[in-house]
Amino acid sequence: QVQLVESGGGLVQAGGSLRLSCAASGLSGRTFSSYAMGWFRQTPGKERESVAHINWSGSSKYYIDSVKGRFTISRDNAKNIVYLQMNSLKPEDTAVYYCAATEGGNYCTGAYAYNYWGQGTQVTVSS
Repeated sequence: QVQLVESGGGLVQAGGSLRLSCAASGLSGRTFSSYAMGWFRQTPGKERESVAHINWSGSSKYYIDSVKGRFTISRDNAKNIVYLQMNSLKPEDTAVYYCAATEGGNYCTGAYAYNYWGQGTQVTVSS
């Protein structure tokens, strides 16, 4: 089955940067470009929040308002990897970040629309 593995999380000071990676495997005949990808984040007691999304080719992207201008989602379909470059990090960005894949090629911002999920990677931003 499709597996997504996030990496790149860690502890960073406010204003710093991190790049999260999500590697996909087990595509079973489908190409990575068949999937739109998304990044979500969650803190205890809160609903999972949509952060950024990218369509099959990378030509269309979505960002939640709070991260616009700071985060960049990208993908390398040849390597089956989606990235989330996070700059100018704020303590409010602290969360477990999850990548997710949805079949069809075009993204949806709702978590319910995603078929596959990674295990999450912790991002902690200190003040």
